[in-house]
Amino acid sequence: MNTTRILRRGLTTAVARPDIAHFQSICPVLSPSTGHTASDLDPFNTDWMRKYRGQTTLVLKPTSTHQVSQILTYCHARALAVVPQGGNTGLVGGSVPIFDEIVINLSALNKIRSFDAVSGVLTADAGVILEVADQYLAQQSHLFPLDLGAKGSCHIGGNVATNAGGLRLLRYGSLHGSVLGVEAVLPDGTVLDDLSTLRKNNTGYDLKQLFIGSEGTLGIITGVSILCPQRPAATNVAFFALDSYEAVQRAFTMAKTELSEILSAFEMMDGRSQELVAEVTGKRRPLEGEATPYYVLIETSGSNKEHDDAKLEAFLEHVMEEGVVSDGVLAQDETQARALWGWREGIPEVLGHWGGVYKYDVSIPLPQLYDLVRDVRARMVEEGLLSETDRAAAETPAEFPVIAVTGYGHIGDSNLHLNVAVRAYDKRVEKVLEPFVYEWIQKVRGSVSAEHGLGVAKREFVGYSRGETELKVMKSLKDLFDPKGIMNPYKYIKS
Repeated sequence: MNTTRILRRGLTTAVARPDIAHFQSICPVLSPSTGHTASDLDPFNTDWMRKYRGQTTLVLKPTSTHQVSQILTYCHARALAVVPQGGNTGLVGGSVPIFDEIVINLSALNKIRSFDAVSGVLTADAGVILEVADQYLAQQSHLFPLDLGAKGSCHIGGNVATNAGGLRLLRYGSLHGSVLGVEAVLPDGTVLDDLSTLRKNNTGYDLKQLFIGSEGTLGIITGVSILCPQRPAATNVAFFALDSYEAVQRAFTMAKTELSEILSAFEMMDGRSQELVAEVTGKRRPLEGEATPYYVLIETSGSNKEHDDAKLEAFLEHVMEEGVVSDGVLAQDETQARALWGWREGIPEVLGHWGGVYKYDVSIPLPQLYDLVRDVRARMVEEGLLSETDRAAAETPAEFPVIAVTGYGHIGDSNLHLNVAVRAYDKRVEKVLEPFVYEWIQKVRGSVSAEHGLGVAKREFVGYSRGETELKVMKSLKDLFDPKGIMNPYKYIKS
């Protein structure tokens, strides 16, 4: 997508050769003037989905909070626009430049600063990779309270900056609850040290909350203190087939009642998404019976395996007797559990197999959650963009740009991932999708972004979920923190 068509370059200053020389005195620099090629800069200019592309010729890689402070002090004085960047795994174009903004990549800020096994509080640099943090915590019998498909490359600072939700929010809650403190560099270079390790601190405004989910528009998070739960001693995974979305809701209600404190995940996948995973990977499906419209993956986590096994087996027996599920399987070991999770976690990668995918991460009241998928699918068929005949993706006639419309997500927090798989990004498809999807969500009082953030993709549509007064307050905060507009411009909310 050529974002320069929808945005005009702001009033910030263009980078000059003396600027590059100054930054070289602070930290490692990637730039054509320092011998780097366009291919060296390409990973920093292109988002994970290869949908958004920037034009930066300067990437800075600070190794400390002090260096970040030096960089922003200079950028503020010179009115140079910057884009904070972590693992660059975002899905809304929030971590790449739109024009020629300077990229400040935090991958070199990657130290675990401390961990207190008694309180369970981890303090770490923002550039620590999520999986690395979790592996470190595993050695301390704890876990990071967030799990994502991109855990092998995303950074915990980026997770906090986007308020990532993940697969187990049902059990551990959002980062707004588990993050105890942040260290952030403000747009003028001032370091805000709010790295509290206390769960209770009722001394004025809770400043860290402003940075959780702010997507680098108010400052750059360089450190995080976060409460990490004890690692469960017993984990079980079950995979079910269900004949209706009503059955999915009933199964969730029963799971909350009967599994209660050990329920850690309740993931729904529609039948179409599972067909596509099977088609692309060639894997044998978990259940051998006839395909059904819906599937559910349930995970339990607890401290007593015998107790948890008994609760889960009783639950499975109950939902089968009541006819809520038509078939199911329980993982017998960790290998089988990982394999079952693969049918859920493999969906995002599979959907991009044919060329591209339009992704909508939204919150919708549970009773209407899957209706959006049905309505979008019907619109695509009506507009002649999707074959009315349900068939394997490989057999879809070439005249149809849309391969499939699917829905999956976290039932426990009403979070739907609506995905439209296409042969290539296509203006005809975009015209059908937007603003229809956002208008639909507004009617049911949902949210246009559940966990992916706003970035550039949803900047124009935030008004479908936020009122005029809310947007005015948000704009006031942005102007207060960043009066020169240098922090991640063209993103989040309109200036």
